[in-house]
Amino acid sequence: MAKKKQIVECVPNFSEGRNLNVIKQITDTIEAVEGIKLLDVDPGEATNRTVVTFVGEPEAVVEAAFNAVAKAGELIDMRKHHGAHPRIGATDVLPIVPVSGITIEECAELARKLAERIATELAIPCYCYEAAASTPERRNLAVVRKGEYEGIAERIMDENEKPDFGARPYDEQVAKTGCTVVGARDFLIAVNYNLNSTSTRRANAIAFDVREKGRPVREGNPITGKKKLDENGNVIMRPGTLKGTKAIGWFIDEYGIAQVSMNITNINETPLHKAFDEVCRCAQNRGLRVTGTEIVGLVPERTLLEAGKYFLAKQQRSAGIPKKDILNIAIKSMGLDDLRPFNPEEKVIEYLLEAENKKQTKLVDLTVKGFAEETSRESPAPGGGSVSAYMGALGASLGTMVANLSSHKPGWDHRWEEFAVWAEKGMALQEELLHLVDEDTEAFNRIMQAFGMPKNNDEEKALRSEAIQKATLFATEVPLETMKASVKVFELCRQMVAEGNPNSVSDAGVGALAARAAVIGAGMNVKINASSLKDRQKAEALIAEANAIIEKANAEEKEITATVEKMISLSR
Repeated sequence: MAKKKQIVECVPNFSEGRNLNVIKQITDTIEAVEGIKLLDVDPGEATNRTVVTFVGEPEAVVEAAFNAVAKAGELIDMRKHHGAHPRIGATDVLPIVPVSGITIEECAELARKLAERIATELAIPCYCYEAAASTPERRNLAVVRKGEYEGIAERIMDENEKPDFGARPYDEQVAKTGCTVVGARDFLIAVNYNLNSTSTRRANAIAFDVREKGRPVREGNPITGKKKLDENGNVIMRPGTLKGTKAIGWFIDEYGIAQVSMNITNINETPLHKAFDEVCRCAQNRGLRVTGTEIVGLVPERTLLEAGKYFLAKQQRSAGIPKKDILNIAIKSMGLDDLRPFNPEEKVIEYLLEAENKKQTKLVDLTVKGFAEETSRESPAPGGGSVSAYMGALGASLGTMVANLSSHKPGWDHRWEEFAVWAEKGMALQEELLHLVDEDTEAFNRIMQAFGMPKNNDEEKALRSEAIQKATLFATEVPLETMKASVKVFELCRQMVAEGNPNSVSDAGVGALAARAAVIGAGMNVKINASSLKDRQKAEALIAEANAIIEKANAEEKEITATVEKMISLSR
């Protein structure tokens, strides 16, 4: 129910970089899809190629990508195309990239379905590459694009070379559009590391130390010596220390400093913080220092959260704190504000999208006073369901607070990690329950929308009735999710009462009381909404599940409260 929002990025490359009108028509089709944020349009005259970047939820991104491919196929004639960059079609390559809430495997499945749709509906043959590849060899874009556009006629019906979707004899349609390569790959991060030096040569040396490709092995002098060759005549390379990275050194006139410029192509194997630490180590070995980091373009939230948690762990500090605080640790640790202020609202994809889509304020974004006032108004939402979810979030917050206080307690340094784990569990519960605050109000709104549907004839009445039942089921399941999340708070509070900072035992006790209130309150909403379900078997099953959780919550709260009272009495 409280499923994390899925966001993907799409970076199609179109074989047109000179006619701005054509490019505009293509990007217009992308922006016309609701929920899409166009991030960048980068045309190249020499390459005659435009790289477009946009983000959104998977369904919207796939639709926008399909529309863009259709428009490019309509406007671009590959028979007339000339440019410096390798290409195979009007839409040359189209990768789908996971940003948040979605795996690379899920993106690969989206890519394959999109490729099949393009081939079926637009008659444009499609290859699949990277994570969406049908064979290991086809993971490599260069292999898929072998022979480029000019080689399509020979390959298109060859059993080993034909497209994954839409293979057919070469015709005028294929001649015009070429083929399209659709795939899924990891997010690529472009980053520059600032050095306290003006030497490009020193920056290059560090880049060669770390980049996956490394540097040539030489005879005698490691810099000027003759390059060693293998038995096939290829230069022997000494690999660098960071896999999935490409890097060079350069001097930036604007800043008056040298930088190590890096592309991280596999952020799972080499996350940003790992690359930062390694560049720092190699720079220090050469008598230099990294003074800061410059992120080029945008990054997913997880990149900075992972970095912040990494640096907190090095400090033996809990990461069970608000995201804002974790991000600040990442910013300061890597010097992201070294050259200019670093604003997460402008540099983090999820936050940029959220700002774009913020047409109305969420309940959780209100002040405490604002939430109370909004609840008190004559409108029925927010009501008991949202308040119950908020009570559960407060319970999780109190348990998390005790965990963090315990993690940072003088003399308990050897136990910091133990409590940090509990704090992170608590923050996860808090996040889930805060999401359910607005989800419950959304559930009520769905019911109202369903009741507002027309009922002028039998067909409309049937559709309206079905919509009401779906909305009612949703409005029953949401508070049940609140119950399931809130009952997990007891484990946190019980552990903090038993093992946490004894000075905060009452706070953990209040957390348990809040969790019980959340469970019972949400349970009331489950029961009253379930009473309107026509599927009585489903309704009774939901009510039975709610009653079982209520029984557990009562027992848990009673036990924790008794323990707290006993500990308080012993301390007098």
